[in-house]
Amino acid sequence: MNSFLNTIWSSIGKKWVMAITGLSFCGFLVFHLLGNLTVYGGPELFNWYVEHLHSLGVLIKIAEWVLLFLFLVHVITGLLLAYENYRARPVRYAVSKTAGGRTLGSRSMAITGILILAFVVFHLLTFRSAGQKEVGDLMILTNWFHRPEMVAAYIMAMAVAALHVSHGFWSAFQTLGAGHSGRKSKFKTAGIILSLVVAFGFGCIPVFISMVS
Repeated sequence: MNSFLNTIWSSIGKKWVMAITGLSFCGFLVFHLLGNLTVYGGPELFNWYVEHLHSLGVLIKIAEWVLLFLFLVHVITGLLLAYENYRARPVRYAVSKTAGGRTLGSRSMAITGILILAFVVFHLLTFRSAGQKEVGDLMILTNWFHRPEMVAAYIMAMAVAALHVSHGFWSAFQTLGAGHSGRKSKFKTAGIILSLVVAFGFGCIPVFISMVS
């Protein structure tokens, strides 16, 4: 047990934790997006989808708590790694920030991670709590997205999530040993495609709702 904890607490162990939890959320984003796309089918289809999730009862509650736990582990582990990197190199090298193939996504992982955490908290406090009221599920979205500032904020949040995913996806596979040699470019391309799907898939939903409401 101590050996396992020591391994997890090591720098390599933390990177493995980040990779596994990060890929778990990439999978969650894909399934969450597929469910949200039912909004294009009208109120009946979207409300049926939400009611179907609610019908799972305790299972959906367990899934939510597991996701929340994994998210907190991912964020805390990421902050610990960022702090360790800072302590290991308190004085930045006087070189270009793009040296070594670094991208905007890789340089901003800590910042985008914190912003995503803030969005998740906001999302839970607004959309999740609003869902307890006796109104239609699609009506909840309509009430929020008839305001242009909310549409803009949601789109920006999705852009931040996409930027995080663009680097995090292929980096996770590299950490797990599957993104080396010739496969590295393929995972990078897959990460970019996934980030675009996240940005446009989720970002178009509030625009659509604001236009039809």
